[in-house]
Amino acid sequence: MPGVVLLSTVVGCSSADPAARVPVPGPPAAQAKLCRALHEELPKTLAGLGRKDPEPGSELTAGWGDAAIVLRCGVPRPAEMADPESLAVEANGVNWMVEQRDSGPRFTTTYRETYVEVTMDARFAQDSTPLAALAEPVRKTVPSSL
Repeated sequence: MPGVVLLSTVVGCSSADPAARVPVPGPPAAQAKLCRALHEELPKTLAGLGRKDPEPGSELTAGWGDAAIVLRCGVPRPAEMADPESLAVEANGVNWMVEQRDSGPRFTTTYRETYVEVTMDARFAQDSTPLAALAEPVRKTVPSSL
């Protein structure tokens, strides 16, 4: 009988669909306020993927799909931004620095009062179209620093 109780406890605690875990940024208060405003404006779906925020829950992070796309707001300025050879793209009026990684691209806003980072899995290696859907919320809530 103890074996049955133990088995029931293990099954009861397991999760078939654990949420992705990402580090939560720690920006200054003024930047965190911008991030909270952005969080309220983010779309429910992105690139056909439903909203599924990562753990731990925070107004500074958001996600779509099973961590296919993850947004973190208030991240530190990436060192790569100092490189004049850095790649960049523009999506609907928002500029993004591009970092190609084996796991998929990472984009970080440029010329904004706080940095917004978007990581995408490998299926988006040649597709930055999700940035177009994020442009309006970013423009609306995170002012340009120019």
